[in-house]
Amino acid sequence: MPQIRAINATRTAIGGCQRRTCSDHGRSGPVRRHQARSAPLAARAFTIGRCMEMFPAERTAAVRRLSLVRLSSEIARSVATVGRVAVEGEVVQPGPSRSGAVYFTLRDRVAQITVVCPRARLARCRTVHGERVCVTGTLGYLNERGQLQLFADEVAPVGEGAILAAIADVRRRLSAEGLLDRARRPLPLLPRTVGVVCGADAAVRADIESVVAARFPGYPVAFEEVAVSGPGAAESVVGALQALDARSDVDVVILARGGGDPASLLPFSDEELCRAICASATPVVTAIGHERDRPLCDEVADRRCGTPSLAASAVVPDEAALRAQLDALMDSIRATCTDALSTSSDRLEAIDLRAALRSGEETAVERLDHAAGRLQLVDLGRRVADASRRLASVDWRSSLTRRLAAVDGDLAGRRRTLDALDPARVLSRGYAIVRTADGDVVRSPAQVDAGDELDVAVAQGRIHAAVRHDAHDAHDDAGAP
Repeated sequence: MPQIRAINATRTAIGGCQRRTCSDHGRSGPVRRHQARSAPLAARAFTIGRCMEMFPAERTAAVRRLSLVRLSSEIARSVATVGRVAVEGEVVQPGPSRSGAVYFTLRDRVAQITVVCPRARLARCRTVHGERVCVTGTLGYLNERGQLQLFADEVAPVGEGAILAAIADVRRRLSAEGLLDRARRPLPLLPRTVGVVCGADAAVRADIESVVAARFPGYPVAFEEVAVSGPGAAESVVGALQALDARSDVDVVILARGGGDPASLLPFSDEELCRAICASATPVVTAIGHERDRPLCDEVADRRCGTPSLAASAVVPDEAALRAQLDALMDSIRATCTDALSTSSDRLEAIDLRAALRSGEETAVERLDHAAGRLQLVDLGRRVADASRRLASVDWRSSLTRRLAAVDGDLAGRRRTLDALDPARVLSRGYAIVRTADGDVVRSPAQVDAGDELDVAVAQGRIHAAVRHDAHDAHDDAGAP
């Protein structure tokens, strides 16, 4: 990570710049207080303000009478000769002004100065209260206020402030990609092999091995010893993590390191290391420094532990506890099997097999009857549906009209037949119906004798007649000469 790796070099350059600035004006260090108190007033002004040369040595004995405007002008001119400076101190109470600039007090143990960050320079000025920074800029003297100010071109954090600023930049980038809020992977209950990335120092490895020996003697642990501080440490940790992640037998990886100052823990806030942890297919547990240390890799790891010993306890199972759990499970399985066998045996003894068979047969018959009934219902439903479809397709009005016409035609034909057979119509054509006195219709002469009375029905009424000759007489008369 370029920002973090350049911090130490920047801090060295700033210190050299400060030493050169003071030595250029003849001061090799701070003025001792007892020397300043013992010197005359003019000598104190000469000693303290020597770097500005406001009072040359040859004029200290004479008193110059100056106007306030002239004095302010000479002070401003002398301040302007100091040039561009880099000053380190603590930021106190930063705040914006109406013009958009930011003002704060740069304070050290025994001195302070007002710093102005112009609006155009705010992008290069980091002003956080309480943070130690290096202010690069030029001095300016305000005549109307009689105030000396440092106009900043850049405000950069130094020491822990620089470290925190660099880590904050990385955190913002990771958060923007959702890597800080990703779902954490669960740790395996019984990993085949535990991978450990640690330094070459014996303390961290000894702590982990001690915990492993106490919890599960002989448990497989694969150590990758790399540089964990200094230049190239982040790259070496990333390489070791990727090597363990590529092993098929490693189910969890521990990143472990002992405690140290924030600068020595910088490799574990490296952006590439954080991304490698997120990209790892193997769950990663971090144990960096002590409980109070929180490098950035802790925020992306699947689990964070305060110390390497706690990390080993989190991933290495407790053999005694596992054996106790297995024994309890076996006892539970045995008890469950015994209870099940006993219950099944009791049920078998209580079952009447013949009754069960009869019951099963009756149940089967009932199910068959029920199925047959359902089939009939299904067939009836299908037939009803077919009839409904046929009925829906019939044109009732035209069909009824045709049927009525056919019935009318049939009635007319029957009426004609009845008319043709009606006796009244036959009588109207000159025919007569002859009945005996008993009402029998005379169909043959043999049915009557001479002297029988007859009832003759004609179209216009009835005629009473008598038989003069019977059938025999008629035949005889017909044969006489």
